[in-house]
Amino acid sequence: MRPGSNPLRTLRHRAIGLATAALLAACATVTAGPAAASPSGTSSGIDDFGCRPSAAHPRPLVLLHGTFTNPADQWVVAGPYFAALGYCVFELDYGQYAGIPAVHAIGPIESSAQQLAAYVDQVLAATGAAQVDIVGHSQGGGPLPRYYLKFLGGAPKVHTLVGIAPTNHGGTASGLFTVAQQVPGATQVLGTACPACVEQFVGSDFNARLDAGGDTVPGVRYTTIVTRLDELVTPVTNQFLAGPHVHNVVVQDLCPLDVSEHVLIGTVDGVAFHEAANALDPAHARPTTCADTLGGVTGLTSGLVSGLAPGLVPGLMPGLV
Repeated sequence: MRPGSNPLRTLRHRAIGLATAALLAACATVTAGPAAASPSGTSSGIDDFGCRPSAAHPRPLVLLHGTFTNPADQWVVAGPYFAALGYCVFELDYGQYAGIPAVHAIGPIESSAQQLAAYVDQVLAATGAAQVDIVGHSQGGGPLPRYYLKFLGGAPKVHTLVGIAPTNHGGTASGLFTVAQQVPGATQVLGTACPACVEQFVGSDFNARLDAGGDTVPGVRYTTIVTRLDELVTPVTNQFLAGPHVHNVVVQDLCPLDVSEHVLIGTVDGVAFHEAANALDPAHARPTTCADTLGGVTGLTSGLVSGLAPGLVPGLMPGLV
């Protein structure tokens, strides 16, 4: 982060505080395995299993939140944004532990991928579609869907994967994770509280298995959307993928004024959301510019006006902003 940017420093401190609180809670109450998926973290009005995809957007859109969060906190802006574009939007809540409310996506990624597999099947059965598209943030944009695609037979069921600040090849948290890995016993303690955290470390056994044989699988189109100001998934180039049908995008190349870091790019960044929409519907793509920054605001507004996200403004990103 830039030293003189006080708002971003405050956001980072609060995000780290949330992560720390989550780990303390997990250490105190972690059970033998992840709990079943719960609707408690689902944004109001988005998961409509009666929705039928339109000819313009024939594939349902599955949104996958990041580590330590849940759909209601993560997608309060993006859910209404994509619904207003005409997509049937579905938000999976995954990686929970019993007794830990709201702080999700901390269970083993392999188990969360099983939840994703079941959820995609449910969405396809309900909508009658042959494939879904996926937009995810952090874990939800990288290792989780990639594991599903590579090891759980998801490739034929997914057309496009858009990862926003994805932890594709792990991160160092600006060196913090690297230091932690050198402290005897630290990785084991963290892995007990948050298995998904240590799986997203650079050089983890999980990453070695996931990356073996290449980053992508045939038939799926990939887009990564990243910010140079990301302080968690570092180095930033670890977010990129290599392979056919891959498009790697840096938001500052589209809008030099974009100051989003790891949290903001996945929660309120209209530039990132607009570029994700372009990736989902390239035939009708429009150039992404700084003017699209307002897309985050208008996405939330459209949701409030249409009743997709009533009552969520007072709780917008609790604990983060």
